[in-house]
Amino acid sequence: MTERPELPAGADGTTAIDASGVDELGVLPWPIILRRRLARRVGVDPSWAVLWIVLSGLFTTGFTITLLVVSLESVAEEIGSSTQVLTWAITGPMLAFGVVGPAFGKAGDLWGHKRVFVSGLFFAGVFALATAFAWNAPSLILFRTLSATAGSACSPSAMAYINRVFGPSERVRPLGYWSFVTAGSPVIGVVVGAPLVDAIGWRAIFVIQAPLCLVGFVVALWLLPRTARSAEVRFDVAGSVTLGIGAVALLAGVSQGRTWGWGSAATIGCFLAAICGLIAFVAVERRATAPLVVLRWFGTRNLVLPVASQMLANFAYMGGFFLIPKVLGRPRGFGYSTSVVGNLVISRPLAFSLIAPLAAFATVRLGERVAGVVGGLGVAVSMAMWAGVSPDSGYVVIVVATAFSGIGLGIASPALTSLVANAVDEHDMGVAAAMQQLMTQLGSVLGSAVMATVSATATADHLGPFSTAFAVAAVVALCGALTAAFVRPTPR
Repeated sequence: MTERPELPAGADGTTAIDASGVDELGVLPWPIILRRRLARRVGVDPSWAVLWIVLSGLFTTGFTITLLVVSLESVAEEIGSSTQVLTWAITGPMLAFGVVGPAFGKAGDLWGHKRVFVSGLFFAGVFALATAFAWNAPSLILFRTLSATAGSACSPSAMAYINRVFGPSERVRPLGYWSFVTAGSPVIGVVVGAPLVDAIGWRAIFVIQAPLCLVGFVVALWLLPRTARSAEVRFDVAGSVTLGIGAVALLAGVSQGRTWGWGSAATIGCFLAAICGLIAFVAVERRATAPLVVLRWFGTRNLVLPVASQMLANFAYMGGFFLIPKVLGRPRGFGYSTSVVGNLVISRPLAFSLIAPLAAFATVRLGERVAGVVGGLGVAVSMAMWAGVSPDSGYVVIVVATAFSGIGLGIASPALTSLVANAVDEHDMGVAAAMQQLMTQLGSVLGSAVMATVSATATADHLGPFSTAFAVAAVVALCGALTAAFVRPTPR
């Protein structure tokens, strides 16, 4: 691993370009207007300009992934469906985001990350507009999943840009912002979307998202530099298919088992299909020339342990994210209105946004291991506090309990992500980032499904299952903190 070279200044204060037209970062020249306005007039480092552009795209595609959480029951009533069926309008996009992401990472290596990034924004906007006109549950689930699938192209490309323009010792801070956007945008979507859903309806949110995606498409197309391409890229189609079958079957069994009956043929069939799919996935990956998940990396301490820790933390973080609005809202929980619920859960992204930049500076001094352990413990404390929350707890307890999960993930995620990036060679960063995204998303989806299943029998008069679900999440997050204790910090 080599440090990012200093950018030699040209006559106009911009990056020097060699005779081949490629700069020191292996990136084709910036558009002249960007170089002049940002580098000379405004004084913005082009590396940070790239960061803000790709993070804006990530936010635009990510903030609606879980938008329907708070208003799921009203949406189900409007289109004549049930909340259990419509849960797939949330878990489906999250699963697609994780499973398809690695393929987009390789597509960026083959065709250029700029092309993949802007295409993802464009089609995310197209399917967001289609979502606004969904006429029943299947069409809503389909359009939401297609929009998230397109939007998932932005995440590995954004990571590729960050890893390209920032060196190993510089990545913690930009990765702090990246972590905030990827983890915080779904929560911000709920906070901002909840009052808007109350005021103008859920369809209007997707009508708003569509032009935002198209504006992001134009800006990224104009300003982002193109990245070098690789001709030696192969797609692991069989791996994606077998993993998708195994993951979907597992989630279907977990989420629908109580409805179908845990001993029913449908539930048992789902679990058997999941086992067969995941076994086939491992067999495919062992023989694949360009595997979706590089199995030998699971013997790399500073790759497998950070990824496992993040997966466990996200199990609790996103599981809690889905469950908290149900605990606070109607008709099964405390009875708060949608707007009040949105105002209460804002403490999570707010805490994340405040702590992540500070944690990045602290991580440079204390090391990634300390940050990973402390962050995991923060998420565990949040879940443990929620296990004891009651209608008499008051707003302060609710806000503090919710904020702890934002604080925890804000501390842990940038540090653990940086460890993964530093554990592989530069040409493997795209695949490693995609694998990390895949595993954390699987953790998030599995946590959401498990916690929803554990709490399925909860009612306003019987809140015990909610507490049990949060207790399960606290144990899982604690395991994530213990896992982070065994990583090796990057030498300073």
